[in-house]
Amino acid sequence: MELKAAIESRTSIRVFSDEKVKLDDLKEMVRLAGLAPSVNNFQPWRYIAVTNHELLNRMADVVAQKIDRLPSTKSVASNNIKKQVTWFSTFFKDAPALLVLVTRPYETVLESAVEVSHDEINLLRNYPDVQSAGASIQNILLAAVDMGYGACWMSGAMFARQEIEAMLHIKAPEKALAFVVIGKPRSENKPKAKPNLADSMEIFD
Repeated sequence: MELKAAIESRTSIRVFSDEKVKLDDLKEMVRLAGLAPSVNNFQPWRYIAVTNHELLNRMADVVAQKIDRLPSTKSVASNNIKKQVTWFSTFFKDAPALLVLVTRPYETVLESAVEVSHDEINLLRNYPDVQSAGASIQNILLAAVDMGYGACWMSGAMFARQEIEAMLHIKAPEKALAFVVIGKPRSENKPKAKPNLADSMEIFD
């Protein structure tokens, strides 16, 4: 598949068939993720593949518990909204495969030259390590489409980040940043409409 076709056909897939994702395909997706641009080629990432459904269910359970414990408003729609958010944050439990993006802090050389803290520099630069991680995830999403799979980039599971890190033996200074859920789509899914070019681009000539 050509790159343009992969970009135009990519959409978030949340319901999958029972077909397994080949381990070699997951490895290839992660290899391609590692080719993404990153700040100073630091590549502040690694990936954990999870295909064990008992573990996926335990991870989903702690996410659901975290969301359930969030203080509710007095809105009559509060419970329904929380249920909806819970589903969107835990559907990974029914997917054939999950890739967990794990990041480590980026140490800029500027820290040795100025009396500004790491956190302040990171804020001033708009979190270049997180931006780098996003580029890596995009490579996975497009690789999945190219290889005949569907995928979804999700952050809702991070409600239970600390519990998930414990389950996956992720230790500081590393941390889990996001999930990418992968599998064969159960049905055909067409990409949603996107903003027109005129609405998303401004030109200073």
